[in-house]
Amino acid sequence: MLYGITGIFFNRILMADYRNIGKLVSTFGVNGEMVLLHHLGKKASLKDLEIVFIEDRKEELLPYFITHTKIKSNDELYIKLEGVDKKETAQKLIQKEIWLSAEDFDKYAGKSAPISFVGFHLIDQGKDLGEIVEVIEQPHQVLCKIFIDSKEALIPIHEETLEKIDKKGKKLFVVLPEGLLEIYL
Repeated sequence: MLYGITGIFFNRILMADYRNIGKLVSTFGVNGEMVLLHHLGKKASLKDLEIVFIEDRKEELLPYFITHTKIKSNDELYIKLEGVDKKETAQKLIQKEIWLSAEDFDKYAGKSAPISFVGFHLIDQGKDLGEIVEVIEQPHQVLCKIFIDSKEALIPIHEETLEKIDKKGKKLFVVLPEGLLEIYL
């Protein structure tokens, strides 16, 4: 099977330079086209984007060249990848996470979309808790993944916890419920 650029893997250290934008949710047609559900916060065709990265295994990304894309809805688009020419080949990629380089992410993500908080520092009552490495959107809140003492922590962001956003300084100021951080430590 062809994979755009074969044999190139990226480890967790390098994944900091990439941003998760969503996942492939279904195939479309018989020629390998798929539906990408994204969290870019705006209609996006990913016009002029040449490469996406697919999480092949935990913390391993494979690059794929884009053949073409087409907007389906506000948060979905059809995507065709080089080397994925059959529905059966595309089916193997369904439910895989899609990543962009940090540079491409900045071009395509909506400035007010929660996903744009990746790379911001989470500040709780003056203490820097760490850099947001992933944003998980839930119906009534957003979860920001950070690492505290090398342990993963999911911090809820909603109207009760969010104090202010400093976009220029890339900081998210929160007031977290007492005891929340102790769960992770």
